[in-house]
Amino acid sequence: MVSSTSSIPFCQGANPFVRTPSFAIPRGACDTHAHVIGGARFPMVANRSYTPPAASEESYLAMLDALGMDRGVLVQISVYGTDNSCMVETLRRHPGRLRGVAVVAPDVSDAQLEELSAAGVRGVRINALFGGGIAIEELERLAARIAPLGWHVQLLINVQTLPEIAPIIARLPVEVVFDHMGHIPVESGTDHPGFAQMVEFLKDGKAWVKLSGAYRMSAQEANFDDTLPFAQALGEAAPDRCVWGSDWPHVALTQPMPNTGDLLELLELWVPDEQLRNNILVTNPARLYGFAGPAAS
Repeated sequence: MVSSTSSIPFCQGANPFVRTPSFAIPRGACDTHAHVIGGARFPMVANRSYTPPAASEESYLAMLDALGMDRGVLVQISVYGTDNSCMVETLRRHPGRLRGVAVVAPDVSDAQLEELSAAGVRGVRINALFGGGIAIEELERLAARIAPLGWHVQLLINVQTLPEIAPIIARLPVEVVFDHMGHIPVESGTDHPGFAQMVEFLKDGKAWVKLSGAYRMSAQEANFDDTLPFAQALGEAAPDRCVWGSDWPHVALTQPMPNTGDLLELLELWVPDEQLRNNILVTNPARLYGFAGPAAS
């Protein structure tokens, strides 16, 4: 049910203007991280960390079109808990173009998992940073449940804590995707043991990483130049295990709202090599999320 607690902060909506990037976007490019947020028909959980405004399917698709993205991956937003219905309705209307990452309880039924898979879901998200998510303690149990489906686990954690759970991740029967370059503050540096552990998981083929959420790591309110060493380290270590995501509509920010096109523009700075960049936008997400054939709506 919707919380009436006045202490839950409201967050601003995304910039409705999306600047078209200056570099060429290849056919089949994919934004691997965004959210749709419905209206009153989709009640938010009481234990959420923030209250976002609506971010409609139409606005989301318009954002993809403005960026030149033929494909997209929707991630279940924490404010809906384990009720994936808003995301799933959107996935079902665009089976050729969209995939999803769900949030499910460890006791979810096999039939429910199969239904999500049929809708286009290809992974489950563990969220250790915002209320409404599934806790890291459920990692092994959930991984065992989704392994038969060929799904992955997506982790929203600050990788400063990664050394503590690295042995668990290493023995999981599924691959792992790290959100937002590990969500580590830039002050920690690329030599932090947690960031180094994430890089090792990428090199070993155990994990993937989303080159996304620069503003969630940066000490700056614009440009986010201080994230460059992190993105470059990830791209150089394992370019075949990197994907890009907008993180639209950029929920729970306290700094000024970025332009989504400017965030895509960062990718050219992070990965100057056009072929590697195209792989990050097209080939890698096609492998990870099971896109096949030409992009379709």
